Amino acid sequence: MHHSHCIEEMNKPARGSLLGIEHLDGGEILGLLKLARRMNPMKPRPLLRGKRVLLLFYEPSTRTRSSFEIAAKSMAAMTTLVLSSGSSIEKGESLLDTAYTLRALGADLIVVRHPLAGAPALMARHLDIPVVNAGDGMHEHPSQALLDAYTILRHKKTLKGLQVAIVGDVYHSRVARSAIHLSAKVGARVTLCGPPELLPEVATTLAPGLHITRTAEDAVRGADVIMVLRVQKERLAGVKISLQNYTERYQVTMSRVKLAKRDAMVMHPGPIIRGLELTSEVADCPQSVIVEEVRNGVSMRMAILSKALGRAR
Repeated sequence: MHHSHCIEEMNKPARGSLLGIEHLDGGEILGLLKLARRMNPMKPRPLLRGKRVLLLFYEPSTRTRSSFEIAAKSMAAMTTLVLSSGSSIEKGESLLDTAYTLRALGADLIVVRHPLAGAPALMARHLDIPVVNAGDGMHEHPSQALLDAYTILRHKKTLKGLQVAIVGDVYHSRVARSAIHLSAKVGARVTLCGPPELLPEVATTLAPGLHITRTAEDAVRGADVIMVLRVQKERLAGVKISLQNYTERYQVTMSRVKLAKRDAMVMHPGPIIRGLELTSEVADCPQSVIVEEVRNGVSMRMAILSKALGRAR
């Protein structure tokens, strides 16, 4: 018994790792949000001088990757980018071998995006340095949920009691999963909306108090926040939903936005497809904070990195 217990202990994720929102508590979440408020990418502070931040991306990414990179550099860390297309990943080198190699090269922290759920957690259990999950398959995308919460708090006094409508392909969305966990922990109320093929009933088991509705009108009525998810055309084709049917029923249009509260915020993790999941008019409307989310991503990721490396102050 004792022996297996030791193995468990040995394989706890490295301290400072951020693998998902599900295992954080409300206090930890609010602490990170508070820390982000003190971070200003326009006023660099050398909090991470001498640290090496490694960005390991097995999936393409523009916003997440560049904002982690800018966040690290604005705190004087050195960054190295490893993309799956140009490295030993193609030689069939396993994820853990890659992780050990990067550690041996002097990485102090690894930011990883991977198509398989659980890949960052596996790395964190075998390394003695923090691992930050930048998106793992259909599992979680914790930094996105945190930057969205941070963005909301710049416009609303508190997250508690807010009505959040999440519209679109919830089934495939790691953004939605992280947002749902975060909302439950800070006391926001979430309504999910999407076609049955992209939003199975089982989604309500993700967190307490989740509601599902099949009409966009029901979802956005009285909402404080409308979170629009990315819809990939090939996914729609895969589940035999017509694009036309999707846009008619679930596209976020100005007339639907008007059913929400007057000061409702419209959010989208990007990249947006104008004319599919939302109209151009909505993307550019005064309630839209889509560009602001990208900007806030840098402050939030500065907070995540400095906390992970024990340099937060």
